[in-house]
Amino acid sequence: MEITLKGDAIIESIPSLKDKALRINLNENIYGTFAEIGAGQETVRHFFRAGGASGTIAKAMSAYDKSFSDAIYGTEKENRYVTEDRLKKMLSHEVMLIEDRLSRDEYPNKMFFSYANTVATIDFAKRFKGHGWVGIRYQIDAQQEEYNEITLHVRFKETDARLQQETLGKLGTNLIYGAFYKYNQPKKLLRYLYDHIDKDQLEIDTINFSGPDFKEVDNRLMSLQLLKNGMTDAVMFAPDGNNVLPARVLYKKNILAFRGSFRPVTKVNMDMYEKSYQMFLNENKVQKENTRVVFEITLSNLRASGGEIDEQDFMDRARLLGSLGQTVLISNFQEYYKLVEYFNLYTKNRMGLSMGINNLIDIFDEKYYRHLSGGILEAFGKLFNKDLKIYLYPMLNENNTMTTSEDLKVHPRMKELYKYFKFNGKLVDIKNYDPEILNIFSRKVLKMISNAEPGWEAMLPEGVSDIIKEQKLFGYET
Repeated sequence: MEITLKGDAIIESIPSLKDKALRINLNENIYGTFAEIGAGQETVRHFFRAGGASGTIAKAMSAYDKSFSDAIYGTEKENRYVTEDRLKKMLSHEVMLIEDRLSRDEYPNKMFFSYANTVATIDFAKRFKGHGWVGIRYQIDAQQEEYNEITLHVRFKETDARLQQETLGKLGTNLIYGAFYKYNQPKKLLRYLYDHIDKDQLEIDTINFSGPDFKEVDNRLMSLQLLKNGMTDAVMFAPDGNNVLPARVLYKKNILAFRGSFRPVTKVNMDMYEKSYQMFLNENKVQKENTRVVFEITLSNLRASGGEIDEQDFMDRARLLGSLGQTVLISNFQEYYKLVEYFNLYTKNRMGLSMGINNLIDIFDEKYYRHLSGGILEAFGKLFNKDLKIYLYPMLNENNTMTTSEDLKVHPRMKELYKYFKFNGKLVDIKNYDPEILNIFSRKVLKMISNAEPGWEAMLPEGVSDIIKEQKLFGYET
């Protein structure tokens, strides 16, 4: 239903959870199963209470005991049950049962679905707030052989198990309703997931769409939408372009992070990466097989022009980094200490940040920390934890001199603090850099590409210019 306000402004009213469940129940062609593990049967409860559920629910179940759950869905590696793999096994198994047990001759017009979740709510000691995987596999057309699928990962913010259960039930109802009635508007579907839920109750940090009705959906853009909508502070995708759960990549790993615009990736970016990576691997307690490299772009960088985010520009950067085999993090962390705090959620192992010396100047600028009660000291307490080092790439000045950590000028009030971190080995210069490439800047290359000026290819790592030309990135035209 729509409500007209003053002038031509029109807003959509939000259906109640009961209305959403009832609309599903009264659709005689929607029929499927609910399998909920770990937080009660909170989603299906909404459909039972709405009325008319017998025409929608073929089965509702929970399998809390691990032996029972393993007997139904198979055993899990490392005895972990709140995982994406577990959710997909549940969805596959339940859809298979529907297809096996319900004859198409008897149900020719039914659009089958399976909703599932596997969740851990807050523990008794309240050390772990809880998280879970939620998903639906379903048909929009009864004749559809390939099913659509929406899966998402949530983190609970409430500190009461009962409240978390209720929030999960609301989310599940919103997901099922959106899957059937908003599937052709995936960006709106994302927003509707928070109907009757506050953002301080629940975080959605990963979502993936697949299937015949989502062939045109790029999951990286859906990740970006989560960030723009304030549903999470960071999203990550793998080199293959699929969204990936940050915890899965970062858990108990050594992390080396690079922040930049990567618009496009230049020889300077790759030199900084390669040299600092080798230095990081030479650190104590750092093993190559346990190290993850993350290329980070901030949301503010994507809005560098001051306006709306250019999705094509975002995709160009994402495709290029993916083609280079890199894992990409898009974050809302303008200050570096927030990025380190985020990594600390997943690992206590050694970390490294690699940056140009000009970025370090900003880190030592007090104006960025006025919102903190402890000011710059509070920020540095979070940034320079015991296992973090910053690797600094030199800067070429206009008079052809070089600036390194040895001769960097900081505000006089920061001088002693700077010397403290320098003396204790928290700030380390990248020594074996390539001096021949220091005059290369991404913005210069980007301008040359857009103006069709010759010579920009030589400023990029081998193969990067070919990728830009083949995929017509950053406005390149033949």
